[in-house]
Amino acid sequence: MSPLSSNAPHGQSTLRTVQVLGGGNAASSAHVRSLAEGLVARGVRVTVCAPVEADRAYDFTGAGAELVHVPRSSDPASVAALRAACTHADLVHAHGLHASFRAVLALSGRRTPLVVTWHDRAQAQGARAQFLRVLERRVVRTAAVVLGTSSDLVDRARGTGARDARLAAVGLPGQQRPVPLDDPDRLRPKVRAELGATGRPLLLAVGSLDRHRGYDVLLDAARAWRDLDPVPLVVIAGEGPQRPALQRRIEDEALPVRLIGRREDVPELLAAADLALLTSSWESRSVLAQEALYARVPLVATRVGGIPDLVGDAAELVPYGDPEALADTVVRLLADPGRREELCDSGARQAAGWPTEDETVAQVLSIYDELTQPRPLA
Repeated sequence: MSPLSSNAPHGQSTLRTVQVLGGGNAASSAHVRSLAEGLVARGVRVTVCAPVEADRAYDFTGAGAELVHVPRSSDPASVAALRAACTHADLVHAHGLHASFRAVLALSGRRTPLVVTWHDRAQAQGARAQFLRVLERRVVRTAAVVLGTSSDLVDRARGTGARDARLAAVGLPGQQRPVPLDDPDRLRPKVRAELGATGRPLLLAVGSLDRHRGYDVLLDAARAWRDLDPVPLVVIAGEGPQRPALQRRIEDEALPVRLIGRREDVPELLAAADLALLTSSWESRSVLAQEALYARVPLVATRVGGIPDLVGDAAELVPYGDPEALADTVVRLLADPGRREELCDSGARQAAGWPTEDETVAQVLSIYDELTQPRPLA
């Protein structure tokens, strides 16, 4: 057993946990930062194993965690580094499929409990999709508990062979939640002018320029908006491999769309927007959807994954891959300020019912206790 800690309740020994990150998902990185801070405040010893770039962005040591740099790789050196970091752990908690698979390899031959959180679903096709399904089966059949951030992820884990799969309570970390701006009435026109949206509606999408984001469908819909007066401007904040193809279409078809790259001022962009757009083929607990509802910005989103459960009736939902439905819904909302205000009010009520960061930490800690407390003899 570990030494007694003055922070541990009732003289219990300090619980030692390792959080394993792959580093490829902003939502999971922010979640681990929030989780580490909450666990440390409750007397838990936390080690975060993550790539160096993830630590630069999320400052896990600033949350009170010990940091071990582990590259986003499953090569023998990375697995050995992770295995060494887990040597004295009472429990290991891995986030995402690749991090979870590395944790399975690192814990091979040990009886350390493994908790896995799935924050999203791997996006792949063909042979790679089959390979990822093999990884999923290996992970869920090894993990003591699999937490899914949406009900369809929980169902997927159960269908893949998980012995214990549960819905995760995941609160949007404070650093991702939009805060009221000092002077929104002054800032809004300034941001809109910088984006070229003065005197015209501003539609905002945020997310990596990857195929599953559905931006090709968004560009299809934008063709219909060219006939409106004034013409709405679509702004997409994010970077990724689809940028050249998207930019080429924007130029060739003279679409009212701007790609503005990765941005650190999403709250300001949201405050300036008339609508937020989420066009993905699949999402779990979309950060943009949560930020939009918190910021009282009407949201149009695809009816996929965990989105319907997340937003309830506080957003307009459209089928994925249907540019006509997306275009028609946007046109209708732009012409109906009363409906937009109704969505803002519904969004605020929906957001008030989401789990808090404290509730997220409490759920995770109860699972840790369940898996590490000695069981009485029969």
